[in-house]
Amino acid sequence: MAGVLSVAELESWKANGFLFPFTALTTAEAVLRRAKLEDWESRSKLHPTKAASLKAHLLFTWCHDVATHPAILDRVESLIGPDILVYSSTLWVKDVNDGAFVSWHQDSGYLGIDPPDGLQAWVALADASVSNGCLRVSPGSHHSPDLVHEETFNPKNLVSRGQVLHGIDEASAVDLELKAGQFSLHHERTVHGSGYNNGPDRRIGYSILYMPAASRCTLGRRGAMLARGEDRHGHWDLEPPPTRDEDPAMFDYLSRAWASFKRRDIPQAPVRQASGG
Repeated sequence: MAGVLSVAELESWKANGFLFPFTALTTAEAVLRRAKLEDWESRSKLHPTKAASLKAHLLFTWCHDVATHPAILDRVESLIGPDILVYSSTLWVKDVNDGAFVSWHQDSGYLGIDPPDGLQAWVALADASVSNGCLRVSPGSHHSPDLVHEETFNPKNLVSRGQVLHGIDEASAVDLELKAGQFSLHHERTVHGSGYNNGPDRRIGYSILYMPAASRCTLGRRGAMLARGEDRHGHWDLEPPPTRDEDPAMFDYLSRAWASFKRRDIPQAPVRQASGG
């Protein structure tokens, strides 16, 4: 359904590299998905951002339903075309005063999508505000090439390898505050991050990384899921959608994939190592 975005929205995307807010879920639908997540947390005793990272849409049918939601895909199609793959998706959970943060970084710096035409949707499953560490973006930063990240492996940094960009103009950053059920979009080269949760409630978001089916991976052959259209190119191993929640075989598959993202001997970006390792 190309053409869902207005001319003004398309121009803003070209200039700034992000758009918000849009609505995918009703408040009740967002509350239900939060309840499903927190039920799994309670039973598994696992942290979602660590245990269900990288491809949550393959672990939970309700994540898959959000990742393929027409309200999101219609806008993604307006920006990257009708043949859409999901590269990754992540549940981002910050508890109140847990010290977790997301450093300034570019997705393009470590995903290896060529050409860098991917984009990310960030769906709020609970209200995201400045006080609880909502997503922040640097307008126009998508016009720059891939920047040099420092890999810190800081355990409080929710980014896989603690990638950090220095020298970002904080004064010009835009806070993408969202109500539960709303979502934002940002280009994979748009510099973004988020601060601490000092608010009264958890900050819970679900991000999905989309790319055109014609994209290649510079990091070797990897998997992706077809979300809309056709894959006429065969550059990726197509991953099937989940048939049930919490499939043990899928946890094993994603555990190995996540480990490869965090391994220090596998380069993923123009990086410099933090002093002291």
